[in-house]
Amino acid sequence: MDRGQLQQAIQRDLGLPNLNILALDTSSEWCSAALWLDGRVSVRDTRAGQRHSELILVMIDALLREAGVTLQQLHGIGFGAGPGSFTGLRIACGLAQGMAFGAGLTLAPIGTLECLAQASGAWRVVSVLDARMGEIYHAAYERVHAGWQTVCTPSLCRPQDAPDLVGEGWIGCGSGFAAHGEALRRRYDGALDATRPELYPHARDVAALAALVFANGKGVDPAQAAPLYIRDKVALSIVERAERKQAALDDASGQRTG
Repeated sequence: MDRGQLQQAIQRDLGLPNLNILALDTSSEWCSAALWLDGRVSVRDTRAGQRHSELILVMIDALLREAGVTLQQLHGIGFGAGPGSFTGLRIACGLAQGMAFGAGLTLAPIGTLECLAQASGAWRVVSVLDARMGEIYHAAYERVHAGWQTVCTPSLCRPQDAPDLVGEGWIGCGSGFAAHGEALRRRYDGALDATRPELYPHARDVAALAALVFANGKGVDPAQAAPLYIRDKVALSIVERAERKQAALDDASGQRTG
């Protein structure tokens, strides 16, 4: 099932033909915005480097202008809540809050790992993002109708310590499979049908998942919205960073010689 078919399935389940949603994601090196109008999605995206705060505003303005839609005509705003880049998560949350406060809208904070599952078009997905320092952000989902059931909650771990997956037929998605593909394939030997390391959190998928949130009346007050930080500390000391880097190198060395 491709993204278009998934969106049509969502529309059938929602039964709300006039749902209008703005979505944004700045959680990774990519920056994206999407406008969902009655299930039709227009997007803007680019590899942003460190220019997310500058580029996302231009993208949003372009989408609204081209569609002839104002913020006041939306039903809500969805944003990629994390995990991901700490700075990027704060940008998306802060911007979504500001727009929602001004337009009297509610928000849908959407997990980036669930966005990967949505992007995959698969039915059983293990979502893994590279968390640096030899670690990954991990979660697993199974599709239920137009939404997702969480099998493994989002967590931070080393690739070799990733939570177990029950059964076969899983699709592995995200940058974690680009950075730690060998370790993850060993960890999930026999469980993975394929991997898609090229997938990244995107506003298109934030919009589709936010549609379910708003259709069910579960949008949150802007004051209550917050990024999803999985790491306990934003910054580690120099000593802690060195220790984790050395541990990752030791693991890699042991794998080559073992």
